[in-house]
Amino acid sequence: MHVGKSYRLAEFLYWTRRRIYLVAASAGAVTALYQLGGWHWLSLPWPVLALLGTAASFIVGFKNSQSYGRTVEAQQIWSSITAASRYWGLISRDFPADGGAVKELVSRHLAWLAAVRYELRAARVWEAAAAAQNAEYRERSFEVAERRVPLEAELAKYLAPQTVAELLASRDIPAALMGLQSRAIRSLFLAQGLQVLHYAEMQKTLKDLSDQHARAQRIKNFPYPRQYAIVNSLFVWLFALLLPLAMVREFAALPAPGFMHGQMGWLALPFSVLIAWMYLALDQVGESTENPFEGSANDVPITWLS
Repeated sequence: MHVGKSYRLAEFLYWTRRRIYLVAASAGAVTALYQLGGWHWLSLPWPVLALLGTAASFIVGFKNSQSYGRTVEAQQIWSSITAASRYWGLISRDFPADGGAVKELVSRHLAWLAAVRYELRAARVWEAAAAAQNAEYRERSFEVAERRVPLEAELAKYLAPQTVAELLASRDIPAALMGLQSRAIRSLFLAQGLQVLHYAEMQKTLKDLSDQHARAQRIKNFPYPRQYAIVNSLFVWLFALLLPLAMVREFAALPAPGFMHGQMGWLALPFSVLIAWMYLALDQVGESTENPFEGSANDVPITWLS
């Protein structure tokens, strides 16, 4: 997750440059045909575009609001997991009568955190982390630990080789680890290594961790609704491509003495690119924020938190 003061303007322009190129090519073609080809019919009344721009702004704002809400919820989930993990470390140290069980309880929990991380970093078809602009930025600026180190090697830091092999054969590794944890504290309780209240508290903590894991899975496995995402991108691109048709007409109608006489229409090119870029950049920001576990620069830093 980007935790600096801000993105640099040059960095942001480079990240969005592909969309700028497309808009500049479209605006340049429209302006050249109007100014050089005399295609003055190639224009739109400004009120028509104003209505489309208003609709696009509402949709972009709604998408960004929902995307930000998903990121905030993901942050809350991992704050809860962090707090519960610290508590698990304390009660694992203080509750069991057998001090030898402490290391296993804590190591198994660290393995569970690693398994959850790897599960949440798995790619989904709707995520934007693999998009060219995001992949470029990731290669230049940071790396995703879960894609550099295999899960087997990460689990081997905390668990015995036989346990790792059994977990890798499981369809749901975090759930399997939670089951092992539950059976371990039950064995301690049956061996009178845990008091009744301590056993109940440890089981309650496991339930809290499972609940937070389920919330994280919901965000991971249920994307921002595709119908809204498609309509949003369609409206924004439609506005960006039609914008020069209204801009060139408005600028060409402006009075201009001297060498600019009859050439004011060319100003539609830079201003069309600027205004269209604002909309398209906001759309791209929303797209890169809506999946807070995909491994992008705007993700919740679950590796660091773990």
